[in-house]
Amino acid sequence: MDNPTNRTDPRVLRTRQLLRNAVIELLEEMDIEKISVNRIAERAKINRVTFYLHYRDIPDMLDKMADEMVEDIQQVLNNYSGLEDQEEWPLLENLLKHIGENSRFYKVILTTRQITVFSDRLFKLLSEIIVGRLEKKQSIPGIPAANIQREIAIWYGSAALIGTIVAWLRKDMPYTPSFLARQITALRSQ
Repeated sequence: MDNPTNRTDPRVLRTRQLLRNAVIELLEEMDIEKISVNRIAERAKINRVTFYLHYRDIPDMLDKMADEMVEDIQQVLNNYSGLEDQEEWPLLENLLKHIGENSRFYKVILTTRQITVFSDRLFKLLSEIIVGRLEKKQSIPGIPAANIQREIAIWYGSAALIGTIVAWLRKDMPYTPSFLARQITALRSQ
């Protein structure tokens, strides 16, 4: 009997990548409301029926793409184990490198106003990371707790980081991930 692993058929992965690329290309050209399954299938050079083998509809596809985005970011963040409280910029640098390497995708999905699922998921992920960092800082003796409501700190940290990433992408990434990470970290320590 074969090894029972959760490997996905490479043809399925290839087809999904073709569909994702087609959606990104179409979003660069038009609003989401004008994109149809037919257009996606045509751009991906696949049969329309094949689309429905993978997704129920366009919102389902976008939802699954957002899930994959979060998984990719979590993997990038989990692959960096050398983070210490005083030195968060290397982790942030890895995140920005990932975003920079996939800038076409992130620029489209984070700057398209009609599609909020991606920025909502990213906000949720960053909020969870900030909660973890706040809890870790509060557990260290000798670090004074700021007189800031926890919820406000989470909102601010997540929104500021997403806003900075979006502006960086819109300006075609004028700074390296390393420089931007150090700048963001310096701002946060002020």
